[in-house]
Amino acid sequence: MSASGGPLSVELCTDERVFAGLAEEWTRLHGACPAATPFQSYAWVHSWWLSYGTPGRLRLVLVRRRGTLVAAAPLMRVHHPLPALVPIGGAITDFCDVLLDEEAAVEGAVALADVLHDEARGALIDFREVRPGAAVERIYHCWRGPRRRLRDSECLELPAAPMNDLLGRLPKTRSQRIRNKLNKLARLGVESRVVDLEETAAALRRMLELHQLQWQDRGVTPEHLRPRFLDHLVRSTVPMARSGEALVREYRLQDEVVAVDLTLLSRQLAGVYLYGVHPTLRERKADVATMVVRASAEYLAPREHRVLSLLRGNEPYKYRWHPESVVNQRLLLARRRTAPLLAAAAGEAAARGRAKVILRSRAGSKGGAGNENHRGADGT
Repeated sequence: MSASGGPLSVELCTDERVFAGLAEEWTRLHGACPAATPFQSYAWVHSWWLSYGTPGRLRLVLVRRRGTLVAAAPLMRVHHPLPALVPIGGAITDFCDVLLDEEAAVEGAVALADVLHDEARGALIDFREVRPGAAVERIYHCWRGPRRRLRDSECLELPAAPMNDLLGRLPKTRSQRIRNKLNKLARLGVESRVVDLEETAAALRRMLELHQLQWQDRGVTPEHLRPRFLDHLVRSTVPMARSGEALVREYRLQDEVVAVDLTLLSRQLAGVYLYGVHPTLRERKADVATMVVRASAEYLAPREHRVLSLLRGNEPYKYRWHPESVVNQRLLLARRRTAPLLAAAAGEAAARGRAKVILRSRAGSKGGAGNENHRGADGT
């Protein structure tokens, strides 16, 4: 294949050893893709594969121009509930996408689409949790075959602005209530800091310990308690913190660490991925969401991030900040012979959507609080 910038070579890689050697060129490509989120970083996708991947199912589509990696689709083969190629990352990944070097985006997208079109002979191409404006939308637009765009998870976003600006967006009564919560945190003496790089692994372990305490007897996501999840977080976050793509923050009360949060960073956005809080903070009437948003606003305000994302989930506490709702997409791609797989996936998604509406209605009528959040296991 050739393009105006020179010939393209395309490779469908199934070798985990090759994947392990892609760190340097993958990182360059990630930096050259404006739409990339932290979840497309090499540290995240390769670490996820080490914790959750199944041998023999790796499908990396790699496109090079004169030897330089200009496009990549990190995928894997799954068999249930339907035969499909899906992004590496599973249910613990908030945004899935491909990577396209902006200088070769048009021809790179066509090259990826051609390979995926070949692979769609016997499998559905199923991209979940696609953020609007993602690089994979270019593949969707040039796809030669049946395709469907479905609604996926809702994400809530705030501007990456100083705390006073965030409060200024709110009605006076609500703004004053939050100011009162901030004053309460100050009186308690809660202080936050970004941990040093060498402390990152220990802080993440403490975060998950606190997370378990926070959600005990209230329906914690089981995956957050599994060793593979901790292994993945430590293995991915340490290099991401080193490169400025992640930060871990701890909160202290009288010299005791009572909360830890993990924020993932890209040029476009900062996302509060997970936090753990000791029950003593709630017992002392400290508002945890206000505490985390304040610390995030203080960190992000002098930097270039455009958005503070609260990531997937529409938990009621997020709405107090008047966030913008941004709905992820699910992009289904098929060939004529695999169109029945596309129809089956769309039908299943519609049935799940109806079931969720019924469950929410029943939970609301009973006054249920629900359980932890959206992130589960590998989703395969």
